[in-house]
Amino acid sequence: MKYLKIFVAAFMAGSLISVAAYAETIRFWTTENQPKRLAKQEAMAADFQKRTGHSVEVIPIEEKDLGKRATAAFAAGDLPDVIYHSIQYVLPWAEAGLLDVETNSDIVNSLQKSTFAPGAIAMAQYDGMTAAVPVDGWTQMVVYRKDLFDAAGLAAPTSYEAIINAVDKLHNPPSMYGFVAATKVDENFMSQVLEHVFLANGVSPVGKNGFNKLDEKATTEVLDFYKKIAKSSPPGELYWKQSREIYFSGKAAMIIWSPFILDELAGLRNSAPPTINNDPTSTELASKTGIVTTFGGPSNPKGAAWADIKYFGVTSDANTDVASQFVTYSMKDGYTATLSIAPEGKFPVRRGEITNTAKYIKAWSKLPVGVDRKAPLSDLYSPTTIKKIVGGLETADRWGVKEGQLSLASKMINSQLINRIVRQYIDDEINASEAVDKMNAGLAAIE
Repeated sequence: MKYLKIFVAAFMAGSLISVAAYAETIRFWTTENQPKRLAKQEAMAADFQKRTGHSVEVIPIEEKDLGKRATAAFAAGDLPDVIYHSIQYVLPWAEAGLLDVETNSDIVNSLQKSTFAPGAIAMAQYDGMTAAVPVDGWTQMVVYRKDLFDAAGLAAPTSYEAIINAVDKLHNPPSMYGFVAATKVDENFMSQVLEHVFLANGVSPVGKNGFNKLDEKATTEVLDFYKKIAKSSPPGELYWKQSREIYFSGKAAMIIWSPFILDELAGLRNSAPPTINNDPTSTELASKTGIVTTFGGPSNPKGAAWADIKYFGVTSDANTDVASQFVTYSMKDGYTATLSIAPEGKFPVRRGEITNTAKYIKAWSKLPVGVDRKAPLSDLYSPTTIKKIVGGLETADRWGVKEGQLSLASKMINSQLINRIVRQYIDDEINASEAVDKMNAGLAAIE
């Protein structure tokens, strides 16, 4: 709160200015530790210092080490001032006292909460406040052949029903498969896709008190849907690799993938070229592709989107004034630079300003993506598709986040128990009732 009295006035004036009497240095932990991404963050730190006089020490951290490093630093009273971290840490760190929840919530409010994607805000709610500042995110997508859908008069795949209708109409193997579903049980890709499909129908194995028994009716709907798309897939153990290859060859009507496919679809990465024609740099497939991020099942028509959201957390050991200025800079004057660190996987969770509501979406769409060649997404995809790509953050969700049970949900997912039982159902080894009973029994034993 002490920061707000002096900072909001400067912020509302429309530019970030120094409010400190002398220069200070803060430490910033970031898991964006690849050399090119670090260089962009160093450049942002230099710009912030030029604007305010305060310096930022950018410290790269391996994502797999972040939890242990933060816990040790907290115990020693030596946390950095700001941490860039994933959704999984927000509520546990808030409860442990590692985050300065009040300051983070004040920053969000000063930036105008309404300018953020509602899903990203909802996933960080703690004791009536926003425990960390949403920075960027991405949502899993149904990637589909819009040209084939349009030619067949099919609705976009925004529901179980629409997807099944499209499969029935377009499935014509081996020249065209209706879907390429994840079926390799020991791959995290199958876990991620299944969580999205369960969420779409409003089904979760966790509640506020821990394990939440799966509803048999809704879960049976999930199982039947997944069996349908799996039976309309090529034979074999399928995961992200085959999913991408088959779609890129023009032999799949739909797949589920992350947005990191967007530049590859447009022929910008030599290691993963579209093979729909003889030109690996062609944008033909991108021009024929549609995107859906939120889809729903019969028990949850509003649908859901599986999302990975990243946050800035001002910590309980922070120099609150300077840390708040740095986070605000990164989310306002420097926000386009923040997104440019890896634009294909950093969708803007802050849409714009009150007076220019799509400012950051428009800026992001013009950022170059790609590896071997570069082009802005706005040159590759229509404004409607761009809007759909970021729209998933409106309904962003994950098992256990709202219930404060993300840790338990993660253990359930990592056990791959759901994968194995779903695969048994797909292979007609068990019926739906047996599958639900097996999942409930197995999940209840995970602590």
